[in-house]
Amino acid sequence: MAPHPIIPGCRVVWRTIVRDEAHFWLNGYVNKQNCRIWSEANPQVYVETPLHLEKLTVWCALWAGGIIGPYFFKNDEGHNVTVNGDRYRAMITNFFIPELNNHNVQELWFQQDGATCHTARATIDLLKDTFGDRLISRFGPVNWPPRSCDLTPLDYFCGAM
Repeated sequence: MAPHPIIPGCRVVWRTIVRDEAHFWLNGYVNKQNCRIWSEANPQVYVETPLHLEKLTVWCALWAGGIIGPYFFKNDEGHNVTVNGDRYRAMITNFFIPELNNHNVQELWFQQDGATCHTARATIDLLKDTFGDRLISRFGPVNWPPRSCDLTPLDYFCGAM
C-alpha cells in the first residue's frame, strides 16, 4: 500500500475510521440509493409510495481494527428519528467516543462526509477535541474528498448489504 499523500511515509489508511448512515424503510420500500438491481429486461415498474415513509436510520463505522456499531437513531421513547446535528453529536458523545476508549485514539484518523449534521460547527469542534488534526471532513483540518470510491468504502460496502 502506498504512503498517504498528506503524511509522507505514513500508512494512515489502516488507522482511518470511516462511517456512514443508511436508511431502511419499514414498509418494504427499497432505497434506490443503497440498492441497485441489474437486469437484462426493463420492467418499467411504477411504485406509488407515501410522501413520508417510516424509516430507521442506522450508523456504523469501519476501520482496520473492526466495526463500531450499529447505532440506531431513536428518541428517548424508542421512536425512529431523522439525524440532525444535535442527535449526531449525542451519538458521537454517548456511543462512538466511549466505544473508542479501548483503542489508542491518538493514532486514529476519523473521516466523515459533508452532510450538514456532520459539519455543524459544534460537531466539528467535538471531533477536533477527540481527533485533533486527524479529522478528514468538510470544514475539518483535512478536507473530505467527495465521490472518491477509495476513500468512501462504506458507500460501496454497506450500501450493498
